[in-house]
Amino acid sequence: MSASSHRNPWVAYVRPHPEARLRLFCFPFAGGAAMAYRGWAKGLPPEVEVVPVELPGRASRFHEPAFRHMDELIEPLAAGLAPLLDRPAVFFGHSMGALIAFEFARWLRREGREGPRLVFASAKEAPHIPDDEPPIHKLPDPELTERLRSFNGTPEEVLQHPELMAMLLPLIRADFELNETYVCRPEAPLACPITALGGLEDPDVSQEELAAWKEHTTCAFQVRMFAGDHFYLLHNTHQLFRALMLDLAPLL
Repeated sequence: MSASSHRNPWVAYVRPHPEARLRLFCFPFAGGAAMAYRGWAKGLPPEVEVVPVELPGRASRFHEPAFRHMDELIEPLAAGLAPLLDRPAVFFGHSMGALIAFEFARWLRREGREGPRLVFASAKEAPHIPDDEPPIHKLPDPELTERLRSFNGTPEEVLQHPELMAMLLPLIRADFELNETYVCRPEAPLACPITALGGLEDPDVSQEELAAWKEHTTCAFQVRMFAGDHFYLLHNTHQLFRALMLDLAPLL
């Protein structure tokens, strides 16, 4: 079934490739949307059909309430993406998206369904590592805006636009709440490879924290590092695509 044949609110910017041998589902970071992966189809071969995932609360789904807890998100997400799991899948998640990809893979296993052939976990410490940073989803608007500025993932012109920030902050708070209230329940490791990726100058996620993802797979594991900070993927797309293809090639 072609991704384009579904008028599916859970995906956006899909360039269908009928000859594709797998689908790469891309899960967004906190405050982000499917648009972050809009250009990926041009950077990857047609054997890989890129499927940017659109969560409620943003872009075309702006008027839907954003999920605030992982347990509430996964089943609706699974129902929305189910029609597109008729082809071998690979999951890519950046920051919050890495947790969503991981929990979705575990949900599929619990349901006895075929899971991803590979998980890319980007810019996120391994899920079992407690978040020792003070929660920020309840910060006053000015302080939350300053924290967003420090992450270097939101354009300055957006941060300085009061009306736009008033629209975006509820979504950002919801995403941070989902991230900060997440608890990794004990389960067996996944039976698929995991590649952890990160920025060498990321002040929030260390290479050691990325390496700890190894505990969550019984298969191949590796860490790939790139120049840049927490949002390295916005500036090193060509290098990132080359790295992704190194791991995707055996599946093709």
